[in-house]
Amino acid sequence: NMGGGGLPISQPFLPAKEYQCIFLPCFQCLFLKAVIVICTCLVRWRTEYRFKGLKSTFLIPSYRNSYKKNICIDMLRQGYHKSFSELLTLIQKWNAFREAAGPGSAIWHEKSLEEQPDKLDQLYHFLTRAEAAQRAGHYEEVYDSQLRLACFFNEPEDKWLSTYFYEQSFNTAQLVKIDGGKRKAQAYVNMGLINEEQGLVTQAAEHYETFYQLTEGTPWTDETGQTYNSLACQHLWRIYTLIADKMLENKEHQEAIKMLKKALKMAKEGRWKIMLSHSFIRYGASITTVEKICHCSNTLTMKKVFV
Repeated sequence: NMGGGGLPISQPFLPAKEYQCIFLPCFQCLFLKAVIVICTCLVRWRTEYRFKGLKSTFLIPSYRNSYKKNICIDMLRQGYHKSFSELLTLIQKWNAFREAAGPGSAIWHEKSLEEQPDKLDQLYHFLTRAEAAQRAGHYEEVYDSQLRLACFFNEPEDKWLSTYFYEQSFNTAQLVKIDGGKRKAQAYVNMGLINEEQGLVTQAAEHYETFYQLTEGTPWTDETGQTYNSLACQHLWRIYTLIADKMLENKEHQEAIKMLKKALKMAKEGRWKIMLSHSFIRYGASITTVEKICHCSNTLTMKKVFV
């Protein structure tokens, strides 16, 4: 269009009120977009760092809840009902231990599990991860998550939690089929170590023997480079020697010699010079002791005959 003076007019002239009517909606749109972007960034930040204090885009009610309650709500919202139930069971078990120990115990003065955010974070992350993997039938991932939790709870006051997750990982390892039995072998040696620490030497020996059988002829190694089978020989040598000591204390000399013979065999297979030399000494000393006992017994019998 051409103006009255013949000059081109690119846009019609608008009064101030009409200009504001167009400008304000545009400004409101930009403002709303900015709010959405900020909220989206907050939600992504919360998801990445697992900050349970921010539970929704609106960020309003969560700060009023306890840390434990926010985690539980988050589990239920995402459909992790098994993880929610397991977490509550563990918290209740800790409280039961505390009540049973009484006010004069060390555990009475410790913080409850639900009052320790770092531990709740680990439980939240790996329990839900294990549940998701279980739904998909990926039992190796379930095992890995349970093992991570067992290793995380390594403080003396958390020993029961560590034992609990080692037992869970042991049960899960029986279902893993894709790794040739490696995780199953790990689970057996872990349970053997727990039994040994608890003084259950017979059960420990059984778990170590299965570990030995599962690792024969395998190239599997631990983080130090030692083969699993060599490690099995080491554990069996130690537990056989320990059992033999108890037998000697109970005057079960013949049984002790049989057990020391098994320990000597493990020392040879493991090719540990220190173990081998120690086994030779123990085995020889036990035989000498038994020979002396037999000699004394025969002498006494002869004396009784002649008397």
